[in-house]
Amino acid sequence: MNDPIPLFGFSTTLLELISFVLSVITVALNIRQLHWAWLFSIISSGLYAAVFFDARLYGDMGLQFVFILVSVWGWMNWLRGDDVHERLQVTRLTTQGRLASIGVTAVIFVLLAWFLKTYTDTDVPYADGFLTAGSLLGQVLLSRKKLENWHVWIIVDVLYVGLYVYKGLMLTAVLYAIFIFMAIMGLRAWSKTCPQ
Repeated sequence: MNDPIPLFGFSTTLLELISFVLSVITVALNIRQLHWAWLFSIISSGLYAAVFFDARLYGDMGLQFVFILVSVWGWMNWLRGDDVHERLQVTRLTTQGRLASIGVTAVIFVLLAWFLKTYTDTDVPYADGFLTAGSLLGQVLLSRKKLENWHVWIIVDVLYVGLYVYKGLMLTAVLYAIFIFMAIMGLRAWSKTCPQ
């Protein structure tokens, strides 16, 4: 499944192509707040772990396993609801929540970048570490239906496009370019249901 196949003038693999399709379905279902998004997230994350291992993007590979765990948690949150088992509603982070999110993400970035630089053969430890930490934040906020998850995804997706072009993962770069527009759509859709 990792043999190169030509697609629209560049090379990809069947594994990357399947992961691409499942990832688009995941985000489309997230925008609509349908809990089935989490199942597609689990499957696409598992497949993308193999794609990223092959590209020596170990932070992104490890992140896929974390995404699987967070997706199970997110699925339970979306099905179970809040603390009193009411349907989980879209809400905004508090100021304290924003500061905590930034602080924890910064610590995770520093630790990941150090680990990747010290213990792996990746050629992009800082970019991989930063985007991995940002993606983890986005996924956790999505799991709790926080509106700010879409802000995080827009920033992360823009930066991922450049990283994946650099690494030669052109189909995945296209995917993340699509994700930018889908994240904008998600932000608009969720803003309509979020109390001010």
